[in-house]
Amino acid sequence: MKREAQLLKALADETRLRILQLLAGGELCVCELMAVLDLPQSTVSRHLSYLKNSDWLQDRREGVWMYYRINEKINPLAEALFPPLTDQLSQTRQGEADQLSLQQFRQAQNLKSGNS
Repeated sequence: MKREAQLLKALADETRLRILQLLAGGELCVCELMAVLDLPQSTVSRHLSYLKNSDWLQDRREGVWMYYRINEKINPLAEALFPPLTDQLSQTRQGEADQLSLQQFRQAQNLKSGNS
C-alpha cells in the first residue's frame, strides 16, 4: 500500500502532472522539458527524480543528455490511471499550451541544426 500512496502523492503537484502529460507523447530530453515548463534544470530534475522514485518514469543517458519516458514496467494502479489522466490533462488550457510549446521548441531546434 505504501507504493500506491507514493504513486498517488506524485500526482499532487502541477509540474509533475505537466511532465506526465508531456511524456505521454513519448520520450523527452530534460532540455525539452525545461523549455516547455520554463523552469530551471534543477527544478525540472527534482520533479523528474520524484516521478522516477515513485515508479512513474524510466531514464536513460545519451552522452551528456538525460532522457525520460513513462516506465514500461508501470505499476498496475498507474497503468489504470495513466490513460484517462493524461487524456484529461491534454484537454486543459495548460496541456494544450505545453504541447504547442513543445512543437515550437522542436521546430526551433530543427531550424538551428539545419533540419526541416
